[in-house]
Amino acid sequence: MEGWKRSLYILCIGQFLAMASISCVAPFLPLYLQELGVQDHADVTMWSAVIYGANLLSAFVMAPVWGRLADRYGRKLMLLRSGFGMAVTMTLMAFVSGPVELLLLRLLNGTLSGFGPAAIALTAKSAPKERSGYALGMLQSSSVGGTICGPLLGGMLADRFGFAEVFLYMGIGILAASVVVLFGVHERYEKPLLQAQTSGLRGDLREMMSRRPLLHVFVSAFLQRAATVGILPLIPLYVQLLAPGSSNVALLAGIASAAAGVANMMAAPQLGKLGDRRGPSRVLASSLLGAMLLAIPQAFAQQLWQLIALRFCSGASLSGLGLSLNSLVRRHAPAGMESRAYSYLNCAQMAGGLLGSIGMGWLAGAFGLRIIFAGSAVLLALNWLWVKITDAHVSETDGARQETADLSRDKETWEEQPLQTGSVGKR
Repeated sequence: MEGWKRSLYILCIGQFLAMASISCVAPFLPLYLQELGVQDHADVTMWSAVIYGANLLSAFVMAPVWGRLADRYGRKLMLLRSGFGMAVTMTLMAFVSGPVELLLLRLLNGTLSGFGPAAIALTAKSAPKERSGYALGMLQSSSVGGTICGPLLGGMLADRFGFAEVFLYMGIGILAASVVVLFGVHERYEKPLLQAQTSGLRGDLREMMSRRPLLHVFVSAFLQRAATVGILPLIPLYVQLLAPGSSNVALLAGIASAAAGVANMMAAPQLGKLGDRRGPSRVLASSLLGAMLLAIPQAFAQQLWQLIALRFCSGASLSGLGLSLNSLVRRHAPAGMESRAYSYLNCAQMAGGLLGSIGMGWLAGAFGLRIIFAGSAVLLALNWLWVKITDAHVSETDGARQETADLSRDKETWEEQPLQTGSVGKR
């Protein structure tokens, strides 16, 4: 087996274990706070939001730092730093005695996070350029699979052993993922000969923003996450609306969410292959169009099975978004700054998810739950227009650069010609 394929399969296992361990917290976090002594409903809601968001905030702040260090010292090293660090913080969460301690550990966990972006950067660099779409699609399938299985696994463990013990098993899961990567993945890291020279994080940001194709990708990632992630916290309430009086709303909401994830996991490798053949920009535009068209009928669903079927179909379209954005970042990232580029992509996605959740929550409160799907469709439509317009500009820019390169090559050939002619004349 080729070395890059072996590393890819091992990274897929590690990504699955890591995402399953991370995602299994969300379903029982409020219940764990009640066990820690927070009884008032308003206090539980407040602490849940703050603790859950703390991890996202610290991860957002630290992502560029870890990306810069990954480019300097290697992606595998940063992946292991994240894995072993999160294993420790997750395990310590099983022994907290109050919400403040849990908040501090969540902040520390976000500071040390970055397993997913590091795995993406390592995969993008190790896979052949013509197979990068397939490789990133496989990695995305593993990530989505872990995200789907995590909440189910967390619920089962919590029912069987208790809430605190779930954090202990989560730590073991991330530790296992890190050990698998440590012994199974080999990175031949070489500092590139041609590397963009920047001074500190501010210089990194200026360099990224000066690359117009990268800026286009970051804006698209922001809009995509705002449109898709923003509606996820409200799916259980929509399920409750479609199935009034049901005693297992949480399970039904999990099925509705998992339907999109299963389709995403199944379609991602195939769309990755298509991106290798036709180009990631085409796959991105087509996926945005499909997701937009499938978001609209979800607002008119009258029965739960209709919502589940539509979520499944939209999941197949959504699978093309993340892997296409990752492929475009690899294509346009400055030499030697690939990990930093993926870190800024991750920041754009986290900002989009956070603001999208706030915006969709406001829309639902002001106009009703069904309007969130219309809001999602509008953002996806704007994203599709953005991709079509900017892709045309990028194509023109690439063509101009190619023409400049051809002229430069012709000039070099012309300058060498007199030397050859002179040598012939001497004979």
